[in-house]
Amino acid sequence: MRETAVHEATRRRYLMCPPTYFDVVYAINPWMRPNDEEGRVDTERAVAQWTELKDTYERLGHEIHVVDPVPGLPDMVFAANGGVVLDGRVFGSRFRYVERLPEAAHYLSWFKTHGSRLGIADIYVPLAVAEGEGDILIVGDRILAATGFRTEPQAHRELADYFGREVLSLELVDPRFYHLDTALAVLDDETVAYYPPAFTPESRELLRMTYPDAIIAHEADVMVLGLNAVSDGKHVVLPVEAKGFAEQLSRRGFEPVPVDLSELRKAGGGPKCCTLELRVESA
Repeated sequence: MRETAVHEATRRRYLMCPPTYFDVVYAINPWMRPNDEEGRVDTERAVAQWTELKDTYERLGHEIHVVDPVPGLPDMVFAANGGVVLDGRVFGSRFRYVERLPEAAHYLSWFKTHGSRLGIADIYVPLAVAEGEGDILIVGDRILAATGFRTEPQAHRELADYFGREVLSLELVDPRFYHLDTALAVLDDETVAYYPPAFTPESRELLRMTYPDAIIAHEADVMVLGLNAVSDGKHVVLPVEAKGFAEQLSRRGFEPVPVDLSELRKAGGGPKCCTLELRVESA
């Protein structure tokens, strides 16, 4: 039987955007149903849920920065898509869908305005489609990057060149898991959790070989976006409905921290979608 590991939390910096203008007015993934009564958004409730997420991070000791929302950009609340910040450098975003294209410029402007104070030394705008930490996740010294629905394979090469780190390319196949952060969660520098059916057979094998000790998530949990979670190495903030995943985490020595983001899930978002980590310490 595997021994329960002892995990340590580290203080993080996160960038978030309030869902002031959040709504589901178009459909660019299967979660979004703008013409369905069940898909109708209660914006006041969405703001309350987002505020509780922000307060949860602060109670855990993390530092929160906030970018101002922009009218007409309902998905700007999903700050994770605004870029990748690593080693004090920013790899910006280029969105696939026209509805989200303007978001990239607003996040870029925030980095240019506040970056020097935070210790950001450089900003790069990719030539290929790249949707930030939605499809690009950092696991220790390695970068996991996905393609299949949003981010283009060419962006993986740009990532490797810009950060000078190993990039492991993965391919998604189920449109319900349109971004990597809906199918895989980073728990610490060596541990991930993922849902194998979201990936091609080749990517499943790559993950199996690279992370033989990974947590394999169950369908019931991924269908409430349970893997769209944020970990500080010990505490894992995850959707409250993902009870099976929470139990798996507890058995492995992590501490689940459930939150309710049911309104934001109507657009296919969870805790991770709302959270962009600012890794400003240079390697």
